[in-house]
Amino acid sequence: MLQMVNLKRQYRYLEDEIDSAVFKVLAKGQFINGPNVHEFEQSIADYFNVGHAIGVGNGTDALVLALESCGIGPGDEVITPAFTFFATSEAIVRVDAIPVLVDIEPYSYCIDVTKIESKITTKTKAILPVHLFGHPADMDYIMDIAKRYKLKVIEDAAQSFGAICNGKQCGTIGDVGCLSFFPSKNLGCYGDGGMVITNDDVIAKNVSTSRNHGSSEKYHHRFIGHNSRLDEIQAAILNVKLKYIDYMNDLRRENANIYKNNLNPYKAIIPIERRGMKHVYHQFTIRSDKRDEIAEELRKNDIASAIHYPIPIHKQEAFFLSGERYNLDLLVSEDVANKVLSLPMFPEMKEEEIIKVCRVVNGV
Repeated sequence: MLQMVNLKRQYRYLEDEIDSAVFKVLAKGQFINGPNVHEFEQSIADYFNVGHAIGVGNGTDALVLALESCGIGPGDEVITPAFTFFATSEAIVRVDAIPVLVDIEPYSYCIDVTKIESKITTKTKAILPVHLFGHPADMDYIMDIAKRYKLKVIEDAAQSFGAICNGKQCGTIGDVGCLSFFPSKNLGCYGDGGMVITNDDVIAKNVSTSRNHGSSEKYHHRFIGHNSRLDEIQAAILNVKLKYIDYMNDLRRENANIYKNNLNPYKAIIPIERRGMKHVYHQFTIRSDKRDEIAEELRKNDIASAIHYPIPIHKQEAFFLSGERYNLDLLVSEDVANKVLSLPMFPEMKEEEIIKVCRVVNGV
């Protein structure tokens, strides 16, 4: 079966390097906060040209720690898109703040920046855009709003490692960026992992302390923190894979072009790449009124597909259980949720596999 992501192919390509890196960690016997974590943090800081990169347990923790370290807390409002993975709004609630949901653009699937300003109140403290599926949000517009209203900007760059917005790396434009190294991400490890990147010394110090139980000196705890550290074995794997990330992203973009050249635009709405943006295609997500029929036909042909995401944030049961009520005009998010379908996308896909997928989609 053609999978959404075939991690075995990439492992086979890097097998010798990854095995060697992991065995060295096992032989050394230092598994927490070891040299591979420090090396990876420095390499990420160099890649993004930022002052600080702090490894954490996962991408969700990166969001929580970033929000806390930006001073976001009880009763504060954070503007964020209604259509994305649940973790973005979940992190806001985890710090006792309030997600203020904004609709998305119908083609980039990122937050509709023209609708942000109307949501700002005296309680608004931050904007949390998501570079969804690997396409950058319009950060220039967002940063202009943030500057005028003195708001923090926390970028959810979990799906956009290597994406570029008008010459700037996603994750480096706001006050702080949050990365995820979940296995299926463009830069993925073989478990969980995350990173906070920033040029702000105070935010960096707060994140670094908070990830280690609020302690910057052993057994001295300045505040109640978290136990959220990047694992040494995962860092060793990521050190290997980081060397190939630009090449892998280029392969994703080549695969996306094969899709675009072979999919019938009358059968499905095909992902776009806005001017000035570099899309890294974490997902290749089409949209169609016949979404379910396409998914079923793909299944019959041993081709996987996935719905990212079937329930927008304001319709999630968790928010109703927590007392939130989102009876909002978020029509684009609701329409998109009913029609999107992600097709297989990973760097090692073969052209003939992509063409087979396109033939099935075109035939529905």
